[in-house]
Amino acid sequence: MSWGTELWDQFDNLEKHTQWGIDVLEKYIKFVKERTEIELSYAKQLRNLSKKYQPKKNSKEEEEYRYTSTRAFLATLNEMNDYAGQHEVISENMTSLITGELTRYVQELKQERKSHFHDGRKAQQHIETCWKQLEASKRRFERDCKEADRAQQYFEKMDADINVTKADVEKARQQAQLRHQMAEDSKAEYSSTLQKFNSEQHDHYYTHIPNIFQKIQEMEERRIVRIGESMKTFAEVDRQVIPIIGKCLDEITKAAESIDHKNDSQLVIEAFKSGFEPPGDIDFEDFTQPMKRTISESSLSNSRGDGKSEPKFGGKSKGKLWPFIKKNKPPPPPPASASPSAVPNGPQSPKQQKEPLSHRFNEFMTSKPKIHCFRSLKRGGAGPEDFSNLPPEQRRKKLQQKVDELNKDIQKEMDQRDALTKMKDVYIKNPQMGDAASVDHRLAELGQNIEKLRIEVQKFEGWLAEVEGRLPPRTEQARRQSGLYEAQNTSAVNSCAQDRESPDGSYTEEQSQETEMKVPATDFDDEFDDEEPLPTIGTCKALYTFEGQNEGTISVAEGEMLYVIEEDKGDGWTRIRRNEDEEGYVPTSYVEVYLDKNAKDS
Repeated sequence: MSWGTELWDQFDNLEKHTQWGIDVLEKYIKFVKERTEIELSYAKQLRNLSKKYQPKKNSKEEEEYRYTSTRAFLATLNEMNDYAGQHEVISENMTSLITGELTRYVQELKQERKSHFHDGRKAQQHIETCWKQLEASKRRFERDCKEADRAQQYFEKMDADINVTKADVEKARQQAQLRHQMAEDSKAEYSSTLQKFNSEQHDHYYTHIPNIFQKIQEMEERRIVRIGESMKTFAEVDRQVIPIIGKCLDEITKAAESIDHKNDSQLVIEAFKSGFEPPGDIDFEDFTQPMKRTISESSLSNSRGDGKSEPKFGGKSKGKLWPFIKKNKPPPPPPASASPSAVPNGPQSPKQQKEPLSHRFNEFMTSKPKIHCFRSLKRGGAGPEDFSNLPPEQRRKKLQQKVDELNKDIQKEMDQRDALTKMKDVYIKNPQMGDAASVDHRLAELGQNIEKLRIEVQKFEGWLAEVEGRLPPRTEQARRQSGLYEAQNTSAVNSCAQDRESPDGSYTEEQSQETEMKVPATDFDDEFDDEEPLPTIGTCKALYTFEGQNEGTISVAEGEMLYVIEEDKGDGWTRIRRNEDEEGYVPTSYVEVYLDKNAKDS
């Protein structure tokens, strides 16, 4: 199949087709270019994502990365960074191997196409010129033949006319002969031109045009092959990075498999272990003796009834009740005759009715003749140098960490001193290289720094030896207060009698006449729950809708059925429960109560 023989008369269509082929190639180049831009954008977004979740330097997040799960997450972020790099490689390779190469090839293809079709148009113009020459020769031969016939007819007419002179007849005869000669010459010229045109036409359609169209065909076929090769390269560029991307994914899987939940649990113990022993049993206090009752160490009890459980400071978490704190109950509700719309905002806030808890806590602290209180600081303040505000186990870890840091600093200083000493020896042996006295000042500074660091190490090692040399048996009161360490670090405890340490490192108590611990009332304003929910004593039906907007109350809808857990004690409030987590007080006049028979009998 040859375009020169099969498409000899389709010059214009071939011109349009080859231009379409170049347009297709340029469209593919544009497609690959946009793909490279997408790969670059995707890689950039992946890098930004990885950077966004990287731990910030010198922040608390760095401490969190000691756990295997967070280390695995960090490894995932690093692998995603490498993963993004492979997409950048895809973009770079496609740009250099496809976009750049095809762009240059398109320019060359346009020049070659232009040259071929220029030759084709030139051949067409030549054959058209030959055709015009043939047509002109033919018309001239035809005209001369007609004029020769007219001259012959005129001569014959003149020769037959007896009235015409002999001279006129001779003149007509000569004119007819001339016209015949001109016709013969035109005939010869027309024959020669026709033979030439036929030769040119044969060469045009069987030699020149086939050669030109063959070159155009070869050019088009090269374009088709080139775009196919580019498509293979397009796939190969992706295929080349698949092994590396697979390694990145394998590393992510390996990091996930390295997560050790037992190890992380152990790290939590190491991070938060205080080293204290749990409190022991509570001694029985006999209140039948005729003596004034004083608040004893049993005030912080875990049992129910008279001894409520310990408070938990800080945050919004619900703690146990102090022995001197009662469950918040709202103030008396409006009269039963009042409509619900008369009290749109509900009863007065219980906070306005109760005695300030900080005052009760201060009463409790000041009424005790002796109280053991650990040294602490306000939240956000810098801790003491010996970390005495921390529990023994945490203090030991901090001291050990400080000793290790100081030893590293000493090693750095000693390395610098050794390097300078060697330099000084070189200067002494080769004075032309430098002045040995120039490093004496720096050596003296390093010696002083090393001595200071060693003194610091001895100081912290002494404190560390005190901590490691004992974990003292503690009094019941001190054991119970060990649960307040977190509260002391997160609450504003302004003044407290500091512990004194005996020479053997054990804690001792110091008597305080007016030991006062000021705790913000907001730390105690949270609602406290008993260890076990109160039993249900009946049910009730809401007669009106009540919006429980104040603390201690609960919202109910008209017609809603609820459980009664505490009946009205004469203050106009009934305590109800919706489910295990929702309970509170509603005005008794807002509900219709149905007590169980057993509850009534009791």
